[in-house]
Formats: sequence, C-alpha cells, structure tokens
Amino acid sequence: MITADLIVIGAGPGGYRAAEYAAKQGLKVVIFEDSEVGGTCLNVGCIPTKTYVHSATFAEARERMAQVVTQLRAGVEAILSHPNITLVREKAQFVDANTVSVGSDSVSAKNIIVATGSETKWLPIKGLDDPRVVDSTGLLQLETLPKRLAIIGAGVIGMEFASIFNRFGTEVTVIEYLKECLPALDSDIAKRLRKYLEKQGIVFKMKTAVENIADIDADVVLMATGRKPRTEGLGLEAMGVNLAPNGAIPVDDNFQIVDCKLSNCRCYAIGDVNGKQMLAHAAEMQAIHAVNHILGKKDNIRFDIMPAAIFTQPEAACVGPSEDQLKAATVASGLPADYTCRKAFWRANGKALAMGETEGMLKLFVSPDGLILGCHAYGAHSADIVQEVSVLMCKHTTISELADMVHIHPTLSEILLTAAES
Repeated sequence: MITADLIVIGAGPGGYRAAEYAAKQGLKVVIFEDSEVGGTCLNVGCIPTKTYVHSATFAEARERMAQVVTQLRAGVEAILSHPNITLVREKAQFVDANTVSVGSDSVSAKNIIVATGSETKWLPIKGLDDPRVVDSTGLLQLETLPKRLAIIGAGVIGMEFASIFNRFGTEVTVIEYLKECLPALDSDIAKRLRKYLEKQGIVFKMKTAVENIADIDADVVLMATGRKPRTEGLGLEAMGVNLAPNGAIPVDDNFQIVDCKLSNCRCYAIGDVNGKQMLAHAAEMQAIHAVNHILGKKDNIRFDIMPAAIFTQPEAACVGPSEDQLKAATVASGLPADYTCRKAFWRANGKALAMGETEGMLKLFVSPDGLILGCHAYGAHSADIVQEVSVLMCKHTTISELADMVHIHPTLSEILLTAAES
C-alpha cells in the first residue's frame, strides 16, 4: 500500500490546483486521473471554445484549438511533476474514508479530495440515438462545418456555440424551454443580448419544448441542456454517502463531505462534483479553501461573490444578484425596494466608439447605504469590467468611493465609472 498526506481524485482545474497548492505547503500528494489532465475546461470546454471565439474561420479554429490545448496541457503536466506530487493515470475508487483502490494496489491518506468534475446532462428526448445529436465535446470534434446547427438549450454552452457557429456562417437555431436565455443573467441584459444575436441571423425559439429529435431540421443537433456531477464508479457507497437530488456530493462550507457515515472521514468534494458553483475558477478557489482547512489555515475567500462570463459576441458577464432577484426579495419582504439600479451604455463610451463595439449595456445595483450589490452587463470586454466590480464588492466598496477612483481614459472601464456617477 502507498501512503500519502493527501489523495486527489481528478486532475481538472480543482484537482490539479489542490495538488499544486498542497504540495507547495509540504504535503505528499497522490493525484489520480484516468483521462487527460486539465479536465473538461482545458480539453473539451472553456479553453477550446475560447479559441473558436477568437478565430476567423472554422479551419483556423480547429488548428488553434489543438495547439492551445496541447500547450496548456503540457503546463498542467509540468505542475504535476512537482517532487511532492505523484500522478497516477488510472481511475481511483473508495475502499473506505482513508483508502482508494487502483487496480490491484491501494493508496492511503488522512485526507481525500474528490474533484471529478461533471458530464453532459442528457434530456430524455425521443431520438437521442440519432447520429446528428452531439454534446459540446462532439461538436468540437466535428471536422467539417455544418450548414445548419440546432441547439437545444439557451444556457451558457448553447449561447456561446450559437454565437461562434453563426459567425462561421452556419445557420443556427436555438430552442429553449424557458421564456428567456441565460437564466443566471439579469433578464433585461439577457433579452438585449438575444435581440442583438437575432439581428446577426440566429433564430431563437423560446418557450419551446423538444419532444422528438426527428422533428428538428438540422445537420447537427447540439444538446446543451446543462451538466451533472460525475460520481459514477467512485465507490461512495463504501462511505455511506447519499448524493443530493441533483446528483452532487453534499458538502459543508469547507467543502468537506457531510453525509459520510464513517467517523474518521476527512474527505472533501470540490468543483462541479459538489454542484455548488459549476465554474472552473470556482473549483480552483474551492481547492485552495479545502487544502487550507486540511492545514488548519484561515483564508478570506468570498464564495458568495462569484463572477461569471458568457463568451458570446459581444460577451456578457455578471456578479451578484440580478435585478430580477432583487425585486423578488423586495416583494417577499413586503418592504420598499432596498436597492437602486444605475445604468451605462457602450454607445456613450469613447473607447467603444473607437473600437466599433458600441453594442452593450451595464446595470450596477447599489444598496441604500451605498454598497455595491452586483453588476450585470453585456458588451465588449464586459467580463473585465465585471471582474473589477467583483474586487470592489470583496472590499466592501461604496458607490461614492468608486466614483472617486480615477479610471484611465479612454478605456471601456469608464463605463463603470459612468454608472457610478449616474
């Protein structure tokens, strides 16, 4: 039996970050990965799609994707070559709260972190065995550009691919059961973005349910209806762990598994597999916090402030509650509105005009005592602007303090300053 201080199962963003950080703190780490290191994000997710976003043609996108993924994967391999880290390229399965089996051998550690990520959530629709149906991984593996692409789902994955393939010249139709796209985004911002993409030629069929793939007239059908935690084959039953209704591993605020029936359990679940915040950067920060908890170290990571971006063209981004959520909270409390909304537009910004990127709008939400509650936006580089807001929120910055901060001219960040001064 091999012994270590920490076992990590999965070498995606959360897993390899946990291994790297723990190793630098002096822990002996064994990390398991039965596929490519880097996880979904690097190999078939956010990194490949971003190369598509920034490529002019489909052929160029495929070439650049291979180059970028190979380069970044090599970077992760280098991280995992740390002398305190042992990478095992096999699947691990729990034996008990301190031991995992791998082939005919086993590894034991006082602490175990599960970071196995997520996989495509397939809807029970008739005709899923149709060869035209793919998930995001299958779409990225296409060697020829489809003439007609139908996308089921107008969430982040669906909207990003709709924007990408529309720009490549494909006829794109998006079919969504809900009344608006991107439900995590402020509905006003989401609607404006959808209307803009409609002008670019994307057809949206909102409030529409797909009952049979055979009814869809397209060369390729993308299933973009979300992702679910990947837990199959982990052997969680050995610890008596019961999964949450959404299939996630239940954890506490330190990401320690809470439903373990064994008294000596010091097991954690980070990233998509715990279903809390299914974002690569969330997984990385959860990794840091989990290792800090193992080490008995405190940190000030704010998991309640989690920025996110949608890389359509133009892109969208958000941090904090939407106006829809703030309104709902106001109604529920029965009290007067406890926020104000300040708006600014890309068309009034000098840098946006110079760039020819005038499509965009920002909404900044402020509490009665001036604290910044959140920001939702769409427009060129909105992710960068929202990231600034995220930092300000972490530091409890008031709107008046923001208005007093000098911003470089001409830059798109002045859009945020305009909102603060409105």
